[in-house]
Amino acid sequence: MTTGKTPAKPSTIYDVATAAGVSHQTVTRFLRGYKGIRPETQARVEHAIAELGYRPNLTARSLKSGRSHRIGALTHELSQVGPSRIAEGAAAAAREAGYVLDLVSLDMRNPHAVEESLALLTQQDLAGILALGSTDEMSRAFTSTRFRVPTFIDVESDDEPDPYRNRLSNASMPSLVDHLVEWGHRRIALIAGPDNWSASRNRTRAFHAALARHGLEAEAVVQGDWSARSGHAAVAEADGIGAATAVVAANDQTALGAMLALKESGRRVPEDVSVVGIDDIPEARYYDPPLTTVHNPFELQGRAALHRLLALIDPDHAIDLDVPLPQLMVRRSSGPAPEPR
Repeated sequence: MTTGKTPAKPSTIYDVATAAGVSHQTVTRFLRGYKGIRPETQARVEHAIAELGYRPNLTARSLKSGRSHRIGALTHELSQVGPSRIAEGAAAAAREAGYVLDLVSLDMRNPHAVEESLALLTQQDLAGILALGSTDEMSRAFTSTRFRVPTFIDVESDDEPDPYRNRLSNASMPSLVDHLVEWGHRRIALIAGPDNWSASRNRTRAFHAALARHGLEAEAVVQGDWSARSGHAAVAEADGIGAATAVVAANDQTALGAMLALKESGRRVPEDVSVVGIDDIPEARYYDPPLTTVHNPFELQGRAALHRLLALIDPDHAIDLDVPLPQLMVRRSSGPAPEPR
């Protein structure tokens, strides 16, 4: 069935320029992320783009410039909060910069995963590749791969200062341990993440260092795997967290399982045992009780990584995002240490 109406013609960069009262060169600079545009001018361009529903024609731009506007992104473990939200941030930044992000989640049980994924991606003309790594297997695969286009490898290194990633461990653990010590806790246990994740190792080292600053040693360290199931098992085991009056979980899902196991054993949170986590997932404030945790700006990490890749693709792209330090979110799962019995 036809209505007889002519479909609306898509808006062009010139329509945006007219609506914003600027030149089309200014709109082009805005779309490329140029930082020298006055705030009031930027606001007018943003408003015009939203009003007109303007979408860059990537095919036309690629033909005219001779450069692709597609980026390949390699990641894995998208079931985990951190990797999925980092990828979301990177995808959003790519769209805003006029690029399309083709996301490929790797199966690291397959030793040829990176090679096969690159073969799939390179069937298209790519401007660059964003390699988002979390595990030792990912790091080894990325560093042994020869990438033929500009590539930014975003992998957390063990104890290496980095402006975008390691700050989570180096800021979150001290803030959590300091918070618990201020409440009078001296017997503090850790439910760690998996050994093959550098982030897990960094968090464990930062935990021990934070305790040492207070002259304390860990009551117990139990190995987990980021899951609520492993947090539950760590507490349910007979000698799991020992006589700890506080538990630091390597992430919020682990904390959820730990709190359920404590409740099942008849121990109250936080009256008998305080529990804290890391990441501040959206559900954390709705745990029972709401979880004290550290907010990690995952999306900004993804955006920062994408812009660092764009700077490799185009040296004129000079956006350097300031990723804030993780922030302690105090809620009702932590409280004063119980009186000794």
